Amino acid sequence: MAFLNTRDSAEVETLVETEMEGEIREFVRRDVASNLRRPESDSEIVAGNIGALLQRVAGTSVQEIEKLIGELQTLRDMLQNEGARVQREIVEYATLSQAAMQSTKIIAESLTHWKKVPDAPSLRD
Repeated sequence: MAFLNTRDSAEVETLVETEMEGEIREFVRRDVASNLRRPESDSEIVAGNIGALLQRVAGTSVQEIEKLIGELQTLRDMLQNEGARVQREIVEYATLSQAAMQSTKIIAESLTHWKKVPDAPSLRD
């Protein structure tokens, strides 16, 4: 059941990440569109050059961040799969343990019945 809750929260996180990425892309588009208009003065040219430089620097950072996000998502998937595997193995162990306890109880009860049987007369008598 905990696995289902984890899966549901992972889906919600994915939706939130997708929405955030969309908002970031829209912000960058608006910023680029505003930088593409014709500069009216030298200060706007300098600002445009600084903006272009920042975009190149930020672009590299954004690519690295996207790469890290991809790696983290892969690790998250691996951890979820391993968590599910461990849960299955725990259930199998618990089932095996229950069966072993029942078998031990049956064997113990059988041994107590043998002790209660009166001694049979020997053939020598």
